[in-house]
Amino acid sequence: MEASGFMASKWIATAFAIWIQCSCGAATFSIYSSALKSSQGYDQSTLGTVSVFKDIGTNAGIISGFLCSAVTSPIPRRPFVGPWMVYAAGAIQCFLGYIFMWAAVSGLIDRPSVPVMCFFMLLASHAQTFFSTANVVTGVHNFKHYSGTIVGIMKGYLGLSGALVIQVYNTVCNGEPSNFLLLLAVLPTLLSIMFMWFIRIDRTESRNERKHLNSLSAHAVIVAFYLMAVIILDNTFSLSSSTRSFTFSILLILLSAPLGIAINARREDLKRTEKPHVLNKSKSVDTEDLVEYHELPRDERQIMAVASSSTPQAMNVLDALCTINFWLLFTAMVCGMGSGLATINNMTQLGQSLGYTVTETKTFVSLWSIWNFLGRFGAGYASDYLLHSYGYARPLLMAITLLIMSGGHLVIASSFSGNLYVGSTLVGICYGSQWSLMPSVTSDIFGLEHMGTIFNAIATASPLGSYVFSVKVIGYIYDREGAGEDGSCSGTHCFAVSFLVMAVVAFVGFLVAAALFLRTRRFYALQSRAERLS
Repeated sequence: MEASGFMASKWIATAFAIWIQCSCGAATFSIYSSALKSSQGYDQSTLGTVSVFKDIGTNAGIISGFLCSAVTSPIPRRPFVGPWMVYAAGAIQCFLGYIFMWAAVSGLIDRPSVPVMCFFMLLASHAQTFFSTANVVTGVHNFKHYSGTIVGIMKGYLGLSGALVIQVYNTVCNGEPSNFLLLLAVLPTLLSIMFMWFIRIDRTESRNERKHLNSLSAHAVIVAFYLMAVIILDNTFSLSSSTRSFTFSILLILLSAPLGIAINARREDLKRTEKPHVLNKSKSVDTEDLVEYHELPRDERQIMAVASSSTPQAMNVLDALCTINFWLLFTAMVCGMGSGLATINNMTQLGQSLGYTVTETKTFVSLWSIWNFLGRFGAGYASDYLLHSYGYARPLLMAITLLIMSGGHLVIASSFSGNLYVGSTLVGICYGSQWSLMPSVTSDIFGLEHMGTIFNAIATASPLGSYVFSVKVIGYIYDREGAGEDGSCSGTHCFAVSFLVMAVVAFVGFLVAAALFLRTRRFYALQSRAERLS
């Protein structure tokens, strides 16, 4: 089944993909982790082990990458085959995994063994890779000239999804963590099944792509700052249920805006199709008027020729594994994504050990989604701007954000008042940046055809790093320092050494990303120059 007519457009597909991204509820483990820990009788290390399986499921999207590559390949064209198959696979996993955990936490079934709980955590979180991979890959195919921007938008909304779903939770779930698990089972499943038929690859180029993408970007920023305002107000004044319902209604109105932007863009495309002579009087795809190759000066012809020869041939994952660039990118992500993910997974216990209230700790988790969004969106948009305007390689921005992340870990390890506010902000923004920069760099270096598989292979660096930091570093040191009857730990010493270790690791990531920048800067400069000449 495929969308047709007015709805068969990359703009409509983008709006629905945004809504699916908004429903995923990323980085919300801390909301239900305490209930999971108490209801199942876990200690901190066991909870850390369960969270690692969440991280593996969330980030090890190789299967979704292979499936996405298979169903989005333009040759041969096969009826009834398309991205909808990826969303359907994700919806099944999402529902089964979270429903089981909801039943276990609610006491509807007997307490499962730890391996069984880890399996269903893996299944539930693995669904996110199917949703995200399908959204990112279709977006990059549809807007190949603005891959950084579209990846930033998609990954940005995924980062916002935690705060968005928490708003739903605060409004309709009465603060019960078990109900939050039920919400995670139903909401993404329902939206993906409703909208998956309209998300497709449409390689036709629009006249005003940049304008409409900028509109979607501006809307994302408005939603992010609205959420931040609501979170701060709720933390300061403890909003009543009626006020929360009002603010939630405004949020729903804001979230309807992407569809309006998409409809407007689609109408412009249809008008251009109906009046093809307009193309002779205006520019297309926001580029300068085309210049014939033979009219270029000799040195510019050489630049074009070299850039063309430098354009990456589409590599499959096995080819990519044999390159130095793959392993540099992978290592940088172990350092950046792994340490960032370990931070959010332990945010609740971190807040408790430093004496923050439960409300403040929940606020950290919600605000993390905002900082995560700003990193994802901002880095994607900035990387496109720097590349198109100045020819700066994307890995340069990756290196800078990893250096700042190292500083964020140092802030958290310190003992000054408010360190968690400052440190979580820096780490959250820089962690989010890696999630938009890494897929964009992957498509640049290894090509588009197998992008979904390759960037998901690199994304396995996140759970690998998270396992090392969450279990072998944070969990081990926390349990060793624990002095309470229940093994709890209170004081800055509980996490100080762990975050000093992660600061050093993030700095190593900065050095590795800098090496990748040096290896690819000529390639990016040539590509940028060729694009400006075309």
